[in-house]
Amino acid sequence: MAGQLSIAKALNEALRRSLEEDPKTLLMGEDIGKLGGVFRITDGLQKDFGEDRVIDTPLAESGIVGTAIGLALRGYRPVVEIQFDGFVYPAFDQIVSQLAKMHARALGHIKLPVTIRIPYAGGIGAVEHHSESHEAYFAHTAGLRVVSPSNAHDAHWMLRQAIASDDPVIFLEPKRRYWDKSEVGDEAGLPLHDARIVRPGADLTLIAYGPMVKVCLDAAAAAEEDGRRLEVVDLRSLSPIDFAALEASVKRTGRAVVVHEAPVFLGLGAELAARLTERCFYHLEAPILRVGGYHAPYPPSRVEEAFLPDLDRVLDAVDRAFAY
Repeated sequence: MAGQLSIAKALNEALRRSLEEDPKTLLMGEDIGKLGGVFRITDGLQKDFGEDRVIDTPLAESGIVGTAIGLALRGYRPVVEIQFDGFVYPAFDQIVSQLAKMHARALGHIKLPVTIRIPYAGGIGAVEHHSESHEAYFAHTAGLRVVSPSNAHDAHWMLRQAIASDDPVIFLEPKRRYWDKSEVGDEAGLPLHDARIVRPGADLTLIAYGPMVKVCLDAAAAAEEDGRRLEVVDLRSLSPIDFAALEASVKRTGRAVVVHEAPVFLGLGAELAARLTERCFYHLEAPILRVGGYHAPYPPSRVEEAFLPDLDRVLDAVDRAFAY
């Protein structure tokens, strides 16, 4: 399967392989069958695997997730699609009160191998409830694994690893990157929860995940023109977090900026900055800075580019880090 694929196609291939490898794997979601999903991630799968394994559901997220929990209890491995990020909230109670807690509640005797795929974040000019970044809610919830790929290789292999996991996984797909193409290798290369250095550097660490990795790579390329060598780390996993890799990078560079689309206020960057400050205090040349969205509802599409972190906002944070 190695070759240049879009993230969307890489995800489709991952679902296909998972369905082929395990007859207990099922797909569930709104319009995922005949339509193939609004982003066509499940295109052709119902035709090839049948309506009993690729299931079009009613418009009822709590029912979809609740049914997936019941199927998992019966030995199935359901993969749920939430059509858009903002539609997950009707299922929030099912996810955080049941799915995340059942393993601990049963003292480890019950496993719930449920993967919940959620297209998330902005940049596609959508209407309200279609561009939200709610990863902090789920990363804050013990019992859930939370991951987000930034490229086609990771999209394919991380989804297959998530489906194979015996724990519930929130799989966040950066929807504006669905059509970005990159090489997909024959092997995963990394465990599901390891961070990856995608651009080495020595002067400052940029930490990002999902849709912001490309922005940080562009910022690093621009900073190089000023003689600054920025290291870009793709977090990949938001819970658990590969703090060992982040700590090693920040100790090498002495400076760090965390970038995500979600609001800065109580966002994932707060935990990253606090934990890395505790672990790397005597190696830091400047405070760890954060770049993200504003503490406001996601705006109308005509002004979303002013809301989303961009290259200029990342470079401004880099300049402030070097000013100390």
